[in-house]
Amino acid sequence: MNPVARRQIAVWLFICSAMVFATVVVGGVTRLTHSGLSIVEWQPLVGIVPPLSPAEWLEVFDKYKLTPEYQQVNHSMSLDEFKGIFWWEYAHRVFGRTIGIVFFLPFLYFLLRRMIDRPLVPKLVGIFILGGLQGAMGWYMVKSGLVDDPRVSQYRLTAHLSLAFLIFVAMMWVALGLLAERGGRMVDVAVLKLRRIGFWLTLLVLYMVVSGGFVAGIRAGKAYNTFPLMNGHVVPPEIWLPELGILNLFNNMATVQFDHRLGAWLLAILGPWFWMRLQRSAASGRAKLAGHVFLLALAGQIALGIATLLTFVPEPVIALAASHQGGAMVLLGIVLWVNHELRVAPMQRDF
Repeated sequence: MNPVARRQIAVWLFICSAMVFATVVVGGVTRLTHSGLSIVEWQPLVGIVPPLSPAEWLEVFDKYKLTPEYQQVNHSMSLDEFKGIFWWEYAHRVFGRTIGIVFFLPFLYFLLRRMIDRPLVPKLVGIFILGGLQGAMGWYMVKSGLVDDPRVSQYRLTAHLSLAFLIFVAMMWVALGLLAERGGRMVDVAVLKLRRIGFWLTLLVLYMVVSGGFVAGIRAGKAYNTFPLMNGHVVPPEIWLPELGILNLFNNMATVQFDHRLGAWLLAILGPWFWMRLQRSAASGRAKLAGHVFLLALAGQIALGIATLLTFVPEPVIALAASHQGGAMVLLGIVLWVNHELRVAPMQRDF
C-alpha cells in the first residue's frame, strides 16, 4: 500500500473514531436526561426521518404514553417536554447511523480503487460488522426498559457501552498501524517490559469502562457521594449482601461503586509509575511525549470522576457526568497511542 493511501485510510478511520466518541458522549447525555426510552420503535432505515407535523408528533407521543416509563414516571409530561427527551435519543440514533454511512461509503471507494491491502480488508469488514451489531445491541438495550420496570438492563447497557469502546479501539489501532513507520522493532529489554505494562494498563482502562457501565446501569453514583471514603468507610459495610451472592458485583450499589473506585485508585497509582518508568527508558521521544499526555489525561479523568461523584445528588451535573464518560474514551485513545509508540524503534520516531 503506498504512503498516500495509508495516510488517507488512517485519516478516514480517525474521523470515524471521533464520530464514535461524539456518539458515546451524546449517548451519555441521553442516559442522564432519561431520554433513552422515548423512541419505542427500531426502524434502521426509515427511522432517520423525525416527526415533521403536529399529527406525527402526537402519534409518536401516543406510542410513548403506552410505555411503563410514561405511566409510572412521566405521566404528567407534556408534548413539549416529550420533545426534549425525544431529540436526545433521536440524535444518538442518527449519530450511530451516520457513522455507518461515513464508514461504508469510503470503504467501498477505497476497495474499488484497490487502495486497501488484502490483509487489511477483513479487519475493516470486522469493524463494519461490529457497527451493525452495536445498532442491534442498542435496540436490545432499549427493549429491556419497555417492560414492567422502566429502566434498561445494566447488563445490556454495559454491553452497549463496551461494544462502542471496542469499535473505537479497533478503528484507532488500525489507523495508528497505518501511520507507523516501516522497519524493525525495538530490542531494548526495559522498553519491551514497558510494552507489557502498557498492555495491562490498557486492559485496566477497559475494565474501568465496563465497571463504569454498571455504575451507570444501577445508578450507583447516587450512593456514597463522599471522597476519599465511602460515607466514612474504606470498605462500606453493605458491600456484600448474602442474599445476592455473586450478583453483588452487578446489582449492589456499594459493591459496584467500590469496584469502580478500586480501579480508579489502581490507575492513580500505576499510571504515574508507568509514566516515570517510560521517561527513564530508552523509548522514543514520541513515546515519552505520549506518556506526558497520558498522565495529564489520567489526572483530568480522575478529577472529573471525583467531581461527578460529589455533585451527583440530588441529580447529576450532566456536563460533568457526560464529560467523565467521554473522558474515558479520550484516555483509552491516548493509552493506545502510547502502546503504539512503544512498538516502534526509538531511532525511527525520535524528534
